[in-house]
Amino acid sequence: MKVYNAVGCATLVLHALLSAFLAPPWLGPWLGLAVGCGYLLITWFVCGIYLSDVIHLGIAHGALDYKEWFIKAVTLFNNTAGIYVDPVNWVTRHRLHHEFADHPGDPNKLDADGFWKTLYRCIIPYPCQADMATDAILETSPFRLVSHPLFAAASPLFSCGLLGWLVRDWRYAVGVWLGVRIFALWVNMIQNYWTHTRRFGTRRYDDPHDNAMNIGDWFPVTATFSACWQNNHHHYPHLLRTTHDPAEYDFGFMTVRVMAALGLVQPSRTGEDRPGDLAADPLRRGLSAS
Repeated sequence: MKVYNAVGCATLVLHALLSAFLAPPWLGPWLGLAVGCGYLLITWFVCGIYLSDVIHLGIAHGALDYKEWFIKAVTLFNNTAGIYVDPVNWVTRHRLHHEFADHPGDPNKLDADGFWKTLYRCIIPYPCQADMATDAILETSPFRLVSHPLFAAASPLFSCGLLGWLVRDWRYAVGVWLGVRIFALWVNMIQNYWTHTRRFGTRRYDDPHDNAMNIGDWFPVTATFSACWQNNHHHYPHLLRTTHDPAEYDFGFMTVRVMAALGLVQPSRTGEDRPGDLAADPLRRGLSAS
């Protein structure tokens, strides 16, 4: 088993153990495990839609056009009940990451950073050298609210408090809440460390200016909503799809297609502007692909 998959499985086992062994007597270990796994799945899915699809593809890269009420609702819900991610700061960091990938100015990881330093930078990133989040949507009330430092400080109390209120046991709630965030940290490390270290993954494009790699294993692709196709994404960051071959598994694009079918999003002009060196079908048909 590849090391990043083994670490990811270990985080899931830890979460399962916390859910089972910290469960209150009235819940019991098996129902405690079921509740903990359900909480993990819901939190992961909402955060994936919020961060990977809406904030990343919709705002940071402009590959998706979206209903404003939908993006605002997802932003408020995720940052209140799920895993807090400051959207304004994240958009700036991500655009700087593409501008200076693996070089000074990249707030996520430098070329010389190893595993432990990258882990530290997932929690405390390098300072941003410029403000690149000037989009009008980020100036609206919901985004200003969730980006406020007081909201950021209160968000863990909201999310853990909601879980505690539902299960009526604070020890169990805190344990499950922490387990989910340890799993989220692994997801972050997939994107910042394993897909930006040339010892892991593969490279479709031999771009010398960054270390972006493709990791196509189903587990990290699903967990990251396809954000671990980093070499593809860095080569053509404006594209809606991060997979550049019909054989590449793309969970994130599947979720986008569902949202498009519901009328919540649609590909932007640049999102479907596919370069000529990519496979014609089914990629060129975008969201209508079979």
